[in-house]
Amino acid sequence: MRKFGLFALLNEARQGLTLEELTERSPALSHYAVQVLLESALTAGMVCCTDDRFVLSKLGWILLTDPLIAVNIDFNHDVNYLGLHRMEQALLEGKPEGLRVFGDWKTIYEGLSELPDPARESWFRFDHFYSDHSFDEALEIVFAQRPKRLLDVGGNTGRWAARCVDYSPDVHVTIMDLPQQLDMVRRQMADRRGADRIEGYAIDLLDVTAPFPTGADAIWMSQFLDCFSEGEITSIIRRAAEAMTDRTRLYVMETLWDRQSNDIAAFCLTQISLYFTVMANGNSKMYHSDDLIRCIHAGGLEVETIHDGLKGGHSILVCRKPAERS
Repeated sequence: MRKFGLFALLNEARQGLTLEELTERSPALSHYAVQVLLESALTAGMVCCTDDRFVLSKLGWILLTDPLIAVNIDFNHDVNYLGLHRMEQALLEGKPEGLRVFGDWKTIYEGLSELPDPARESWFRFDHFYSDHSFDEALEIVFAQRPKRLLDVGGNTGRWAARCVDYSPDVHVTIMDLPQQLDMVRRQMADRRGADRIEGYAIDLLDVTAPFPTGADAIWMSQFLDCFSEGEITSIIRRAAEAMTDRTRLYVMETLWDRQSNDIAAFCLTQISLYFTVMANGNSKMYHSDDLIRCIHAGGLEVETIHDGLKGGHSILVCRKPAERS
């Protein structure tokens, strides 16, 4: 209904449309195609019908106009739908068996730059939609300490790094990610204001011997640790800790399902875990805060402060090296 423009046609027709009128205005669809879609939408409560005239219901209007709905539907349809058929194999093997519908990669992150559209476009829209909403509040939290050098771990397309150099004229940002991701960032950052204060550091974070660069005042991980298993998180935190001084702070921004404001949000997040199981990497999830904090402690850091209630259901865990005890 949304993709073929039927919702939009009904939204424009305040007096509603008959089946025949809707078919006339939808030349790509047959009378049969419009009819089965309308009847499905009617019984789902997306449209209402009075005297053979169909009008958009409140639910249908939300499905048409709410950007969050569009992002979620497209992500599930374009990225997950075909691969979820392999859920049983993924659960048994501990590998993202559904990813095979797109390519022969160990994780989806290795193949992001090569994902076919619309899957690639829908993946990035989903990723950016949730993180971008929380950046304004996150910038205030991170830059309250006035960092001069910030390490952006798993910087993806560089949107956080760009916001940082816009926010502070003094900060220099190092984006640490896979080589192919850094190539994408360089292309997107070309000729952008502040690009001279953004650099890349190529790393395979699954390589437990790969060290973090030193010298950062702040280390940033946004929607990042949920891409790894608990053992991998502990390894990443341990290497971050080795690169930190007593003054360095690690900021971990995640959507923790137990710290949401309502049960619906918690439900949505735990269902997203199945995307990680089948499509992303086969072994990570949306974490309960207790599990994530346990990994942070095992990696040699302590949680100094937790900021809850950021937009998009995010929390920020501010971590530091434990104070030396005499």
